[in-house]
Amino acid sequence: MGLLPVPAEVSAILLDIEGTTTPIAFVRETLFPYIKDNVKKFLYAHWEEEECQRDVRLLRKQAQEDSSLDGAVPIPLESGSGEEELERVIQAVVDNVHWQMSLDRKTTALKQLQGHMWRAAYATGHIKGEIFEDVVPAIRKWREAGMKVYIYSSGSIEAQKLLFGHSTEGDILELFDGHFDTKIGPKVESESYRRIAASIGCATNNILFLTDVPREANAAEEADTHVAVVTRPGNAGLTDDEKSYYSLISSFTELFLPSST
Repeated sequence: MGLLPVPAEVSAILLDIEGTTTPIAFVRETLFPYIKDNVKKFLYAHWEEEECQRDVRLLRKQAQEDSSLDGAVPIPLESGSGEEELERVIQAVVDNVHWQMSLDRKTTALKQLQGHMWRAAYATGHIKGEIFEDVVPAIRKWREAGMKVYIYSSGSIEAQKLLFGHSTEGDILELFDGHFDTKIGPKVESESYRRIAASIGCATNNILFLTDVPREANAAEEADTHVAVVTRPGNAGLTDDEKSYYSLISSFTELFLPSST
């Protein structure tokens, strides 16, 4: 696609994760299946721990709020002791988690349990965060040129740090100056990018946002943030209008920093 010059006023690069730094397949074929395949075993192993019980209480509260939804799975209170009772409640939690994931829900309760499971999986080496091979060399070059580099993802900041702290490239957290998740605001709302700019102490037009999602790119542009859409293998296809409108890159190496000449 050729080189894409970075505007001279840009001093910070804001990165999406899924489909930008990391293959979409890693999230869909590694992270999520790990939860589905291991949630029951995880619950049995950690059931007596307070953190696990907090997760279950939050899931139970969410299940009560979801009770009117089609196919919703309630999570009963433990009404006694014994293996059969424990099996009954744990199976209900498992069924609830599977139901939420089948609908691609992003409830705090679900994300919290997933985060704790992924933390354990990364720590034991069962999972390593996949990073496209061009990412680390490019970020190092950007930082040498004086750029700040930040992450903005719908995944929690904890999940972001786990991925980059236990990645196929090793622990690369030192490459990032900060992390943002949807607590700062949804990625499809322009106000979120204004909040990020304020948080890092610059104007919105001092930021270049890299994402694979046109709706996010549009929201960032509305906030006067520079944008490039990333076209990685496995990413959703773009319409002809989107291809002609947005600046496109297929690799971070295609960004050209005027200050690096």
